Amino acid sequence: MKVHQRDHDALRTRQSHEEAAAWRRRSLLEAGFPADLAAGLAEDVRLDLHAVLQLVDRGCPPALAIRIVEPVGVRS
Repeated sequence: MKVHQRDHDALRTRQSHEEAAAWRRRSLLEAGFPADLAAGLAEDVRLDLHAVLQLVDRGCPPALAIRIVEPVGVRS
């Protein structure tokens, strides 16, 4: 693979990550998460966003939903 192809692939990967993080952040904001918390969670791909949002949709407070879903030891 040529160097410019690797650079192009890296750029596309970075753009894809940024687009996904932006979507995650918007989804969290729409669900009522505070902006600072939504920004931090949007970058954490270990967190199952769909599970968090489902809990919140069922009335679970955002902070508790995160604690329920987050991987063990992430925020110790």
